Amino acid sequence: MLVEEEKRVSSIEDMNRQQKSLLINFIAVTVITAVVIVAMVNLRNWVNRSEARRAMEHLGKVVLQYRSEHGSVPPESYVNNIRENLEGNVRLGKLHYRARWLDFDSTKDEILAYTEHAHRSWLFGDKFIVLRLDGRVEWMERQQLQDILARQQSPMEIQTLQKE
Repeated sequence: MLVEEEKRVSSIEDMNRQQKSLLINFIAVTVITAVVIVAMVNLRNWVNRSEARRAMEHLGKVVLQYRSEHGSVPPESYVNNIRENLEGNVRLGKLHYRARWLDFDSTKDEILAYTEHAHRSWLFGDKFIVLRLDGRVEWMERQQLQDILARQQSPMEIQTLQKE
């Protein structure tokens, strides 16, 4: 009877070890899967952001080249035609091109174009791509972009945007 009891206890201990092993393996696979999913989502966001930035940088170069040749920034129709051929164009989202609201007194820090599409990332938050008049491309948070635009936009530009 003592032998049978020892066998039963040994059998229960073997089951407990197997259950612990299965549980540890399940947790390990679950954690690894979660880490891989988070990494893939952030990689996708990083690629989207990189492609959008590259498209805006290319647009900035085209605008600067046009400006050096013609003395002014190109019209919106020109930019719309160029935009179709930009690598990463689809990742830009809706582009607001502000050339018609700029004049010769505009400073190099003036925002020439910006995207309406927020490029979200768990690591970096919501950011918008901005092209400055001097060709600089930068990421900007929504509030920062709105604050700058509030200082730079004329009442006529704001009214036109509200109609769109």
